[in-house]
Amino acid sequence: MDESELRSSLEKLTVAEKARLVTGADFWTLHPNSKIGLRALVCSDGPNGVRGTRWDERDTSLLLPVASAIGATWDRDAAKRAGELFGDEALRRGVHVVLAPTVNLHRSPFGGRNFENFSEDPLLVGELGAAVVQGIQSKGVAATPKHYVANDSETERMTYDAVVDETTLREVYLEPFRRIVEKAGPWAMMAAYNSVNGRTMTENSTLVNDILKDEWGWDGVLMSDWFATRSLKAAADGGLDLAMPGPTSPWSDGVLQKAVEDGEIAESVLDDKVLRLLRLADRVGAIGGKSEKKANKSEKGKTATPPEEARTVLRELTARGCVLLRNETVGDRPALPLREGIGKVAVIGENAILPAVQGGGSSHVSPPHVVTPLEGVRNALPDAEVTYRRGVWQRRLLDPIPREDVDDPEGRGTGFRVEYLDENGKVVDSELRGTERLVWQIGSLPKGTAKIRLRGRLRTEVGDHAFGVSGTGHFRVDFGGREVLNAEVARAREVDDPLADMVEPPEQRCSVLLVESDLDRGRIEASVEFTPQDINADLIVLGVGYRAGRCDDRAELESALAAAREADVAVVVVGTNDEVETEGRDRTTLDLPGLQNELVSSVAGANSNTVVVVNAGAPVLLPWSGEVPAILWTWFGGQEYGDALAEVLLGKTEPGGRLPSTLPAELADVPVALPGVQPVGGLLRYEEGAGIGYRGYERAGKVPAFPFGHGLGYTTWEYLEADREGGQVKIKLRNGGDRRGREVVQVYEAEPLRLAGFTTAEADPGETAVVTVDVESASEELRVGRSASDLRLTASG
Repeated sequence: MDESELRSSLEKLTVAEKARLVTGADFWTLHPNSKIGLRALVCSDGPNGVRGTRWDERDTSLLLPVASAIGATWDRDAAKRAGELFGDEALRRGVHVVLAPTVNLHRSPFGGRNFENFSEDPLLVGELGAAVVQGIQSKGVAATPKHYVANDSETERMTYDAVVDETTLREVYLEPFRRIVEKAGPWAMMAAYNSVNGRTMTENSTLVNDILKDEWGWDGVLMSDWFATRSLKAAADGGLDLAMPGPTSPWSDGVLQKAVEDGEIAESVLDDKVLRLLRLADRVGAIGGKSEKKANKSEKGKTATPPEEARTVLRELTARGCVLLRNETVGDRPALPLREGIGKVAVIGENAILPAVQGGGSSHVSPPHVVTPLEGVRNALPDAEVTYRRGVWQRRLLDPIPREDVDDPEGRGTGFRVEYLDENGKVVDSELRGTERLVWQIGSLPKGTAKIRLRGRLRTEVGDHAFGVSGTGHFRVDFGGREVLNAEVARAREVDDPLADMVEPPEQRCSVLLVESDLDRGRIEASVEFTPQDINADLIVLGVGYRAGRCDDRAELESALAAAREADVAVVVVGTNDEVETEGRDRTTLDLPGLQNELVSSVAGANSNTVVVVNAGAPVLLPWSGEVPAILWTWFGGQEYGDALAEVLLGKTEPGGRLPSTLPAELADVPVALPGVQPVGGLLRYEEGAGIGYRGYERAGKVPAFPFGHGLGYTTWEYLEADREGGQVKIKLRNGGDRRGREVVQVYEAEPLRLAGFTTAEADPGETAVVTVDVESASEELRVGRSASDLRLTASG
């Protein structure tokens, strides 16, 4: 439909009908209107994958590498391919609006949600964010860049007021959004929870009406973050177009209608919001004569499994973002790639079997599978002797129970039988679920549910075991008909966040001593009865964990060292997890959890050929970096993580990534450290101005562990010439190594240091490549090189 037809549809609506459209119909969908042929639009969380409208581990979605991994590619084409996958998944699942990408900044390495953002640099964020938006919208699906704006911390995220000077706000925090609007024209955008300079972002007319809509000419729909709409008139006049979720908001139940009819809010203000919604509906094919997009449904009504062919693209994206930080010579050759025909490999570390493939919070999706690092190495080296040792225990929660270790008591498969009980304990419904953390969104429990019971036949053995339950409420746990726990589980501190039980669930453990007579063919019936603290909560979360035998850290470490001594190479996989890096709270340390630093140093002492794989979404300190010959940073790598990692370790794929954020050497050197991400009296002052990340290091004269833009790859590059002509810099470089390689060419303003442009080059051994980088800079002198600390050529003009 053209604009005149959309306006004609608008004119057919009454004030009541228009007011109804600007609050969601429910948690994920928008209201339809048959009078004008408007169908219900469906939204879905999307930064890691398109989850759909349910939190259900059976309803699987493609799990992409996280945004910081995409940021590490420094590759617009790769980012666009990621966006296209988002778009394809949305079409498969009947979703019109994907709530992605997240384009806030890594203002501080302590930011809890950094994994969900691309970089510390606004140009890199803007360019890659625009490419993701282009990819999503090329499929006829709306992208939703978020969170507009200065939503760079999680502490008090719903209430803090970011105090930012005009220049910094324009040049740093607004810049990614401006660039995305200019280059990709997103059809929707999300307003943040926080305030900026005294006005909450759902009421901030200066930043929304004056800048986003008028100055930048953006014509899309600005929706609230979920539950972020706090007022009637201020939000309406402040430029917010859609209050989510529904059906209740400050605009619902006739309140907005009456305000318009009484003249308190101009009808033209409401009309602009509805016109934007109709424009969005037209763009995604949900109004008029355009055919509605249909989800691909299985026979049982569940969403079909994600396409197998996407696995290759996901594996390539994950490998493309891997950053080779260090690669020293061991014997007569570099430690990586691993040599062909290697005989014995020791894979060590908890993250090798329980990898962090996504962060915590609303970006979570349930993938069809996850390839672990251990599985990836074993798949890639079928003739090698690959041993595994955990080395240390680091997780706060007990390990999840593998699904194959739990049988349905009714004999219908593996997993827990979930029974929904009414107040009298009668079963009102039941279903077979998985064994990982279970989540129920408001409205998804069967009617009449008062409590939830899990039952399963658990594979185990005689001995002393630990069993844990997590969630907020009352738990009763039975093993073999014997009560082992009856307790109220509550969190130690109050948390004002709807995702609190998801990102930081309280856990209660109990000891279970089993003897031979308890077991039936190696199995025992386990039952968990859970009465949620609030059965009507937005999210109800229930988790169980298990560990057979007692935990002996010293014995486990000694076992790992013995395996390392006997191996030709030790691959130590360390990292964080979705509790350390999560929506809802910032980090309080940059240390690896648990005793992982000791593990790395000890293994390096036992085997001089030690390769460390870092499985983290945001910076951690690496105090042992000089003790090991090779360090490969791999981010949270999505569902194909293990196979992609193995390809990089063996040299089948180039580790093509470059750091999108600076890795600190010392805590004291971090430009924005604690308490810089923590509001004081509700105010979060951006006193550092533009001096975040590498610009902060340069300003302070500090040297990081690994600089912004750093990454080695498996070949060497010679930078030969750089010539500037206006807004372009032409660079000639040569592959000086013995294999084909990929280089990220970076152009910076010199005084003060600032990224001005970038591109990628590929060449065979000895081959020369010529690339052109578009730059937006009035600086007389530009520097060209491999990182912010390795600038080799000058381009003047």
